[in-house]
Amino acid sequence: MKVLMVCLGNICRSPLAEGILKSKVDSAYIKVDSAGTASYHVGNPPDPRSIKVAQENGIDISKQRCRKFTASDFDRFDLIYAMDKSNYGNIIGLARTKEDTEKVRLLLSEIDLDDKEVPDPYYDSRDGFEKVYRMIDQACDVIAARLEK
Repeated sequence: MKVLMVCLGNICRSPLAEGILKSKVDSAYIKVDSAGTASYHVGNPPDPRSIKVAQENGIDISKQRCRKFTASDFDRFDLIYAMDKSNYGNIIGLARTKEDTEKVRLLLSEIDLDDKEVPDPYYDSRDGFEKVYRMIDQACDVIAARLEK
């Protein structure tokens, strides 16, 4: 099983989601990666604030590098999680088939929250990164439990 986490720039939310889910699953059977729908930060490490909040929770995402989502990701991944509706739309816009579309869902659709979008903490305070971490962690608990079955 291969899972892809996607946000806009691949520096805040999706690197956290990749690191969190990786920490919860058996890497021998489940592969996790992340990407962004925009190419602003290709080749760069995640935002230092994402690295810090991950480290504070025992997860090292510092070696990840940003990359852009491409249509070929539909061929390489079984599940594709978008962090928000805008990125969901961008991903669906690249879908070539019904099967591609069926692989894509909002990350927070996995848990019972009124708002199904992970807010972008990039322009937020430090608290924003901690809040986003907790939301993603909660969704990844559910995803990991399902994938491990």
